[in-house]
Amino acid sequence: MRLLKQLLIVFAVLAVLGGALMLFSYDVIKIQWVSFMGLQPSFSPMEQPLPVPARSIPVEGPAYIPGAGAPVNPIPADEASIERGAKLFAINCQMCHGETGQGNGTVSAFLVNKKPADLTSELVKGKDDGTLFLAISNGVYNPNNSLFPDIQFSSTMPPLNENLTVSDRWDLVNYIRTLKAPQQ
Repeated sequence: MRLLKQLLIVFAVLAVLGGALMLFSYDVIKIQWVSFMGLQPSFSPMEQPLPVPARSIPVEGPAYIPGAGAPVNPIPADEASIERGAKLFAINCQMCHGETGQGNGTVSAFLVNKKPADLTSELVKGKDDGTLFLAISNGVYNPNNSLFPDIQFSSTMPPLNENLTVSDRWDLVNYIRTLKAPQQ
């Protein structure tokens, strides 16, 4: 009987210690440990972002210079670029523009007044690579868009410059150039 009482006390003490340890380890009770990371100014994501310094260039190079016209495609349209562009197209564009780029994607059925552009049309094919790059980067907001003044569609495409790197957007342009209208 005495051994049973001692065993019960040992288990009770272990349970209390284990419970206290779990309170601290699972942050039920938060302890602010001193660290050097906490002693410096920091910002949460998108909390008061600092403006881009004047005359600075992004790490991956300049995408385009405003007022200098459409940029020139720096990525060669080789097999690797087109393959990367096909993967990016499937992820970012296919739901609206369709598998073949004709504007007949699964989402296009729900876009009654604003159909996606047919990327195989002669009007789109007639645009230079830089114009397509700017449309992917900045989006297409209205039918009177200065990038496509002669195209009669009122598509509203979101800008993809936040989702895709500069080289990803050029890979997409290279892939769009390979899309062909179906033979009739």
